[in-house]
Amino acid sequence: MRTSGDRAQSQLSIELREILRCTECRVSLAEDAEGYVCATCGKKFPQVRGVFRFVEAQHYAASFGWQWQRYSKTQLDTRGTKVDAGFRMRTGIRPEELRGKLILDVGCGMGRFAEVATRWGARVVGIDLSLACEVAAHNLGDREFVALQADVLNLPFAPESFDLIYSIGVLHHTPNCEQAFKSLPQYLKPGGTVAVWLYSGYNKWYRFSDLYRKVTPRISPRTLNAFFRVSVPFFYYVDRGLRAVPVIGPPMAGLVHHVFPVNLGGTDAEFRILDTLDWYSPQYQSKHTYEQVFRWFESCGLESLTVGELTLGMRGQKPGDADNPSPIRQRLDNVAAHEVSKA
Repeated sequence: MRTSGDRAQSQLSIELREILRCTECRVSLAEDAEGYVCATCGKKFPQVRGVFRFVEAQHYAASFGWQWQRYSKTQLDTRGTKVDAGFRMRTGIRPEELRGKLILDVGCGMGRFAEVATRWGARVVGIDLSLACEVAAHNLGDREFVALQADVLNLPFAPESFDLIYSIGVLHHTPNCEQAFKSLPQYLKPGGTVAVWLYSGYNKWYRFSDLYRKVTPRISPRTLNAFFRVSVPFFYYVDRGLRAVPVIGPPMAGLVHHVFPVNLGGTDAEFRILDTLDWYSPQYQSKHTYEQVFRWFESCGLESLTVGELTLGMRGQKPGDADNPSPIRQRLDNVAAHEVSKA
């Protein structure tokens, strides 16, 4: 007897076959013994270690592959890191918006936010350029989730495939954040929502870190991690000690943190080290303003723009066209209806 989980996974697998496209010639793919293959150009997209591969290398995202393999579960919600609240505050997305929907997680990493989305009842396709997608596939192997290694600038999907797309803390690590964002709305169904969270261009505390980042991305993440495993606890206890000093202590602590910006928050030492590594190791890092991002959303024809509780989060909706659904949308709706009828 098939369980509800089996049915949901079957539905996700069927939907994935419907929406996947060749990254070269954009035609539908066929399954073969190794994964997927394009019948037109012959390009193969194998499944390796549980992940379908639509790129041949990690390129600029290699540091994230190492990072998330090293810290594979540190930020999962089971550690009590309040990921649910962070997801809502960055995107404005509520559980009822995800329940029963097909979602694209752009830059899924080790599955931090896909864990939330699947727990809220969504079927999630996660893409990541780095080998972090392998970690996500392992972490969420019992969920309605599938991981692909793919490039946000050349995603292997048909237009109008997803009910909702989110990307949290990812697009600012691409070579061109604006271009990466503008590549996403084409994959939304009419009436669908896209939500992003980016580094803010309003904060000034990171100016010293920008100086250090002229060097740190050239250092291997393994070496950086070893350095931060010493330096982050050191500055954490320096900060606590200074703040215990009356009057002059707190300003001095603020000055030290301004000159040596590392994560000093929370009670989880591993989280502080990971978050600091995540800041200093990526090859690309950009910061943005609401004015910029509003223009991106508007240029894509998105409507009902709202901002998240945490800067800089924003979401918008693709104009609906429920009376004239696209062929791919009709097929996906038929798949969903068929699976529901078998439940």
